[in-house]
This record gives sequence, structure tokens and C-alpha cells, in this order.
Amino acid sequence: MKNLFVSILLLALPILGFAQPRNGYSTEDKKAIKLYEEATSFYDLRLYKESLENLEKASARDPQFIEPQVLKAQIFAEQGDNINAIKALESAIALNPDFFPNNYHFLGELCMLEAQYEKAEKAFATYMDHPKSAESIKERTRVGLASSRFAQMALLSPVPFEPINLGPGINTAQPEYYPSLTADGETILFTRLIENSRAYGGKHEDFFVSARGEDGTWEEAWNMGDINTLRNEGAPSLSADGQTLIFTACEGPDGWGNYEGLGRCDLFVSQRVGDRWTPAQNIRAVNSFQWDSQPSFGADGRTLYFIRGQVTAQGVKNQDIWMSRLNPQGEWSKPAKIMGKVNTAFEEESVMIHPDGQTLYFSSNGHPGMGGLDIFVSKKEPSGAWGEPVNLGYPINTAGDENSLLVAADGTVALFASDREGGFGDLDLYSFELPVDVRPGAVSYLKGIVYDALSYKKLEARFELIDLATEELTVESYSNAADGSFLVSLPPNKEYALNVSRPGYMFYSEHFVLEGASASKPFLLDVPLKKIKPGSAVVLNNVFFDTDSYELKPSSEVELYKLLEFMEMNQYVVLEVSGHTDDVGADALNQELSENRAKAVVKFLSSRGIADGRLKAKGYGETKPVETNTTEEGRAANRRTEVEIISN
Repeated sequence: MKNLFVSILLLALPILGFAQPRNGYSTEDKKAIKLYEEATSFYDLRLYKESLENLEKASARDPQFIEPQVLKAQIFAEQGDNINAIKALESAIALNPDFFPNNYHFLGELCMLEAQYEKAEKAFATYMDHPKSAESIKERTRVGLASSRFAQMALLSPVPFEPINLGPGINTAQPEYYPSLTADGETILFTRLIENSRAYGGKHEDFFVSARGEDGTWEEAWNMGDINTLRNEGAPSLSADGQTLIFTACEGPDGWGNYEGLGRCDLFVSQRVGDRWTPAQNIRAVNSFQWDSQPSFGADGRTLYFIRGQVTAQGVKNQDIWMSRLNPQGEWSKPAKIMGKVNTAFEEESVMIHPDGQTLYFSSNGHPGMGGLDIFVSKKEPSGAWGEPVNLGYPINTAGDENSLLVAADGTVALFASDREGGFGDLDLYSFELPVDVRPGAVSYLKGIVYDALSYKKLEARFELIDLATEELTVESYSNAADGSFLVSLPPNKEYALNVSRPGYMFYSEHFVLEGASASKPFLLDVPLKKIKPGSAVVLNNVFFDTDSYELKPSSEVELYKLLEFMEMNQYVVLEVSGHTDDVGADALNQELSENRAKAVVKFLSSRGIADGRLKAKGYGETKPVETNTTEEGRAANRRTEVEIISN
């Protein structure tokens, strides 16, 4: 648990005058002063027992001596004994309310940690109104005052919260924490703290993986192997498709060991190939010489959120949420703090971007909460900035620290780590149903296999899914190099264009709407790719015309630019662009319409630099149907634009 009283009081030591009082002590008893100064020397050496003994003797010499009470509060707070720290501060205030006004703020912080919210509110309010309050502390006091009032209201309106232990397949007597799920909810990856005499300090963190069984329970987790070392690997973020892992590794006392780092902690990336993971690589474009940790990789495969903190002599401070994007060339952009109302002047941790791409979960002690770190949710605004955070409420949040929340793709279930009673020992992973008002948007997913259309060999290929309403790239990903599998998380009830490409193959085009799809009812699609050779043909499923028109609709440009890219990458390919219609209407009109539609595509490519000799327009009218013309679905399939390799 973070103790703000300790951190702020340490900064105030010169004011307290533990070493040399500025305006003299609150006593004239020289023996009491000597005992107190000996106590400060013991405190500096972290000899708490000896320091407390001297402080008791100093107070016995002069019960009106204020400084011993304040130092006792400091020691108790550092030991996690908040109750006695509160008693000591109350004694100091009772002796002289104005001797050290900051005592009111520290008292408020300690009362928050013990859920004594009414007492905390009174202490914070007193400090805010005190004429000698320090501006450097009042900013924190404002948050404390708002939190004390929020907490009192939250206790009166608890949210539903019934945690369920994930079971013996995952949880052990050792600590398990930082869960990460694939979009289909079938694979979980998490961190476990392992007892190991060979590791520094006798312990180290490793990644473990578990699969969901047919009965819905989690199977016995296995050590991930390839990436794990005797160092600490933690805070994993698994991509929605389970193919990419981004995680944190930190410098040990004698260096980085297996990892080459920049700062105190860095982000690393590894790719899954079959059942193995590639050697982890430092994401140098993202990392800094500070503290970079706790990544969350977006389901779009292009956006990375993480926590960056400033490394100081007192530890890591000023933690904020940062973001970087991956461009089409595979390069990460220069990280920047996220825009909006999420980051504060205090601490943000444990960021999680939901697969809907619009909902951000994080922990913070800079927004009104129950005390310590609380979990919040923020929604993305139309401007791209993040909106006002909403506290998840009590008892999800408590007076302690809450973090490491993971919300499943379906948006109804959340996972977190807790050492509550009834578990298997230490921190265990639990699930609970997320309150409706803090749930993310619904998502579904596209799942299947990419393979060679003739040999059926499984292939690695690049995926691009475009939202046709906005013409924006929604997801970019790759199928697994060993088994060709892919899994892409998408918001449902939207119209998408899918393009799949691989060097040496024709690109694949599909057009679909995820109507009625959900996380429990995915869209299944296998993708056969045809090699580039004469006769190979592809239907341009995302080239659109209005009825009886040969004018290209603006939404066609996404697909046509992919075709342009294909022509530029394959300089010797000669294509026939063919237009086809259904059998509705006069044959001659259908023939003319099909020819003009083919010419429209050729014109688009020619105007953008493709030589005329590489393109041939051909209209076939209704002469080459691929489906029956007796149904609307069949007629729709027959109304198409194709490209076929003439030579390469």
C-alpha cells in the first residue's frame, strides 16, 4: 500500500526540524531534547524500536513536547501501523493545533487509508482553511477532501461485487497477478512469483498460461518457457489474437541479464510462432531512460498504452499514461501522454485499453476515490481525448490499493488479483461481473485460418480491416506463421472491408457486417490465398457502384488502393479487370454496364501511375454467373468486379 503521509512528510522534514529546529523546539527541557535528537539519529538508521523508546522517554520528560508525537506518527506510518500513527498526530494537534499545520493534511491521509472518512474530511477541510497551509501540499489536500466526501457517499450506495476464484488450475500458494486474456476468452496469461534459490532475492517472476476447458474451468497453467528467465518478467499484455506479447523487464542489481535495457524498467515484445515465442526485443522507440512499464496493447494491433514514471532517489514518481502508435512500416511513433482528463499530478497505474478501443481502465490516486489507488474508467470522446474518469465504486474500490484490472472482451466480466480470505494463498486471480454503468462497448471477433488455396499449407499473412463508414483502418494484424490461425477483435454491427495479403500471393478481399455477433458468437472465416500466376483471380468485394451506375462510390477507394499497392509491388503482373452483372434487365444494357464498370477501375489505376499495357478492361455482362440468379443473394454474388492475372 502506498502511504502518501510518508512520502509527503519526508519532503517536510526540514520544516519539522528533526535535525536542527528552525525556531527552537516546543520544549525547554534539555534532557527531553537530547532524547528526541537521539531518536532522530536512530530513525535515520531505520532503528525504529530504539527511536520509539527514546521518543517515549522524551514525552515522559515533557508531555507538552510536540515533536516526539510527530516523529512517532512518521515511524508508525512507515511500519504500516496507521492506527497508532493517527493517535500520535491527534496528540500533536491537541498539544498545539498551529504548531505544524501540515499535521492536518497528514492526519487526513492516514484516516483515508483506514476508511475513517468523516474524520479525514474534517482534517482536510481544516488544512484547506488554515492560513499557514502550504500550497505545495494543498493540491493533494483538495483531492483528499473530494475523496473523503466521495467515499462517504459511495459507502451508502455499494455496487454489486461477488468475486469468484479462478480455481486451482491458475491459483497456487504463490502470488498470481497481472492477468491478460485473448479476445475469445479461451487463453489467459498471467504473472506468478516463483520461489527459486538461484534467483536474486530467492524469488523471480515468470509468465504462465492456461487454456479454458470444455467445461469452462481453467486447465492447469504451464510455464511459458521461452521468455522466462531468472530475472523478473511481469505486467504482460497479450494481443487480442494471442500472437504478440508485450511485457516489462527491469534492471537487476547486477545489470539486465538476458535483456538489453535503456531505463530502470523497459518494454519488450515477442511474437508467437506456432507454440514458441521469439526472443524478446527492446521496443527502443518507445522506452526512455526513466521507468516504462505496465503495457496495454490495443486490439487494433497498432496502439500501445503504458505507464511512464520519473525515477528519483525516493523511487518512481509522477506516473502517467502514455501512448505510441505503430505505423504501416512497423515503426513506433514517439510516445506522448494521452490527451484528456485521465492523467493527474499524482500517480496513474495499471492501464488497460479494452478491445472496443473506446474504453480505458486504469488506477489512480489523483481522482476522488476511496483512498490509495482506485480503479477508474474513461470513455474516448469524439476529439480523441479521454473523458472524465468514473470511479468503479465501493466495494470494488476500498481504502487500500486496487489495480491490475482486466476486462474481458464481452465487457461483462472483469479479472483482478486479491489476497482476500478463502483463496489458495497470497494473491489469487478472481473474476467478477462488472457493473453495467462501467462496462465497455460490445465487441465480437473474426476467427479463422489462412492457407494456400491449392496445397492447403497454413500461411502467415497480413490482415487489414477497414471500417467502411469512416474508411479508417480498424485492425492490423498477422496470422500465425506456423498454423495460419488468426483472431481479430471488432465492434459488432458495423460494415467492414477485409484485405489479406502475403508476398507471392494474390490479395484476398472480403466484405461483411457483424450483425448480431458477440464475444460468444464470433464471425468465422477461413481465407484461401492464390499464388500469383496466370489464371489466378480475385473478386474485389469492396468495390461498389450504385444500381445501374458505373461511377465508383467513395468507399471503393480503400480496396482500389490495395489493388494499386499490389500492382506496384508486383511490377511484372498484367491484369484483366472484368465486370459482371446479374440477369435482371436487357442483355445489351448489362453488357455495357459491365464494360463501363471494368473501365472505371482501370481508369482509377491508370490515373495513379499504372501503365496502360498492364491493364485490360473486359465486360462479361451476365454470361459468367457464380451463383443462381433466382435469389437475391445469388444475384448479389453475380454483380461483381474481378481481377485476373494474365501474365506475370
